[in-house]
Amino acid sequence: MDIDAWLWWLIGAAALGIALVVTAMPELGMLAVGAVAAAVVSGIFGGGAVAQVAVFAVVSTALIAVVRPIARRHRSQRPELASGVDALKGKQAVVLERVDGSGGRIKLAGEVWSARALDTGRSYEVGQEVDVVEIEGATAIVM
Repeated sequence: MDIDAWLWWLIGAAALGIALVVTAMPELGMLAVGAVAAAVVSGIFGGGAVAQVAVFAVVSTALIAVVRPIARRHRSQRPELASGVDALKGKQAVVLERVDGSGGRIKLAGEVWSARALDTGRSYEVGQEVDVVEIEGATAIVM
């Protein structure tokens, strides 16, 4: 039983795809696309072994050269939408119970939070607006 070259390329692409899923290495996905391109050259265009290997090498290298820098840039960028406690930093809150270096209560984003003054010698009275500088556990640090 003789298996055509295009089928070998597709088997290789499937193996690379499985390895991609197991290892989470995106380069393997790019190699799998190169293998599919080589299968197309073999099956549809009837290209010889040299043409198949050349297409595999060119497509895989081009994908790695183009996609990796873009992916690296996206991975290093900070998300534009802050969530969780990061979204509360920089927000304003209203003092509900006197806030000083030892504690107090504020209303922040519609919820009551325990709070502490950033400057331990400073205190904020009921009704004052304060800025949230940091969140430590369930306590907002304000100034």
